[in-house]
Amino acid sequence: MNYTELDNYTRKWIFTHASMPVPTADLEQIKPLTQARSSQLWQEHISKQSPDSDHFEHGDWAADTKIWSEPEDWQDAWDNDDDASLPDAILAALQWEDNTTIYFCYEKYNIVETKWGVFKRNWKNFLFFDDGPILLGRKQKQALWFQSNGTYQLALRP
Repeated sequence: MNYTELDNYTRKWIFTHASMPVPTADLEQIKPLTQARSSQLWQEHISKQSPDSDHFEHGDWAADTKIWSEPEDWQDAWDNDDDASLPDAILAALQWEDNTTIYFCYEKYNIVETKWGVFKRNWKNFLFFDDGPILLGRKQKQALWFQSNGTYQLALRP
């Protein structure tokens, strides 16, 4: 089994919080991965040695500062209660189909799988924890790295 039931997910509250509840149809498509599956994906696609984005080392593709764009702000869009949209620059850079499977990687043992359309509609929920998560799309080269200082960076991974 690759998934943990959402009801058993330690961060379930970020999707059911009273101030920003995720619609039921979208909740059904938010699938936290088991620790074992998260670890496998992390090692295959992010790092064989680093447990989270604070500890990338030489040899980790994400540690290569030359591949990342200049930081751009996501915090202002997150704080805007009148507009739930992802920042336009992200939407322009990641022109994926809404049914593209994405992985929102909090750290080695905590990855959530969903669809790009679900993420676009509910991205603010995912960023209740903004301690360096990386977003990857299945079969996509682009990566999006959110920083806790309210910025994000884009890269093409190898």
